[in-house]
Amino acid sequence: MTQIRSFKATYYNPKKVDDISQVVCPPYDVISPKEQAAFHQAHPFNYVRVLLGLDKPGDSSHDNKYSRAKKIFTEWIDKGVLIEDEKPCLYVYRQEYKVFGQRRSRLGFLALMRLHDKEQSKVFPHENTHMAAKVDRLRLLRNVKASLCPIFVCYSDQYKKVEDIFQSFIHQNQPFIDVVDSDGVHHVLWRMDDETAIGQVQSFMSDQALFIADGHHRYEVGMEYRRLRLQDKKRATGKEPFNYIMTYFTNLDSKDLAILPIHRVVKKMPKNLDFLEEFFRVDRVSDINELKILLGRAGKNENAFGLYTSDVIKLLRLKNKTLIDEHIHEGSKEYRSLDATILKYFIFDRIKIASEEIIYKKDMQEAIDMVNNREAAACFILNPVRVDQLKSVALNGEKMPPKTTYFYPKVLSGLTIYNMNA
Repeated sequence: MTQIRSFKATYYNPKKVDDISQVVCPPYDVISPKEQAAFHQAHPFNYVRVLLGLDKPGDSSHDNKYSRAKKIFTEWIDKGVLIEDEKPCLYVYRQEYKVFGQRRSRLGFLALMRLHDKEQSKVFPHENTHMAAKVDRLRLLRNVKASLCPIFVCYSDQYKKVEDIFQSFIHQNQPFIDVVDSDGVHHVLWRMDDETAIGQVQSFMSDQALFIADGHHRYEVGMEYRRLRLQDKKRATGKEPFNYIMTYFTNLDSKDLAILPIHRVVKKMPKNLDFLEEFFRVDRVSDINELKILLGRAGKNENAFGLYTSDVIKLLRLKNKTLIDEHIHEGSKEYRSLDATILKYFIFDRIKIASEEIIYKKDMQEAIDMVNNREAAACFILNPVRVDQLKSVALNGEKMPPKTTYFYPKVLSGLTIYNMNA
């Protein structure tokens, strides 16, 4: 079963930090090296100093970014920069943002999620993970002993039962965090310590399957950290802090859940692409705006993507779905039907482009600019993955091709911390 619980979050003391926008940052895995350096310069208490420290010349096994993160985190607590809540709470979390020019408002909550052994777990990932990233996050966790950045999971609430509980609560209470980030996303948090309301949320969530949207590496690291800690304990109660991970939950069925596509940029392309006609209906398009419209329409019923080069813009639509079973022989029907899978098997594999040679861009204009600036030969423009596709692939126990989904907006890092030392 799915078990969640309230917790006493550690958070920035408003008496020490009067402008929280100066100290929060995005999740570590979307921070570029340039942004990392900028966050380090932004404010002496910027959260990136703990979350994503800088390597320094002369670093050793005893003095490095992980040991510095532990020292900084401890100092901030000792000096009252970070303080702990008085009561265990669920933290209601609303994000107001724009996507494709439309205003949206996504409602979720922060809580602790119980980690279970794989055979007992109802948590379903959909992405593969990389060892280097897991080693990095595990070293940080073992030093700091805190869940610094929540994983992001989705649950199904078609009738908005949990949302109704939160909406009623929001109307009667004031938020304790209200901040706009550098992307213009408005983040608002409320403390909910009412035991009756918390119990209602816990009861609803107990039957839920959970789908990881973001934080696959953090989830696996949390599981590994729990395994290592259990090895050291002769008698475990199940209530130890390491059995839980800080998690952001939101409704998979909400119209305000935005999944953005991640486009593919390639540096080399053969001049002769006649083979495309064998598998795709190929239509020349006058400009990128027309491509976006036609691609969106085609994606409702067909597998389709756009091809942008310096010479031409094309819409590619798979001629017949029977081609999928003829040419793709691994994975479930749902996996084989993903646009990213079809792009890989019908185009990239045929022109011998490996995954590591692909540049992934969530910003379509950035992908196009790379082609226009002759930094790349072509880019393939994709439609976003649908929620039902994500759900089906995850429930099948499969992983999507690399960089297939981008959930937007991200959950800010530094709003709440689960301190396992407390």
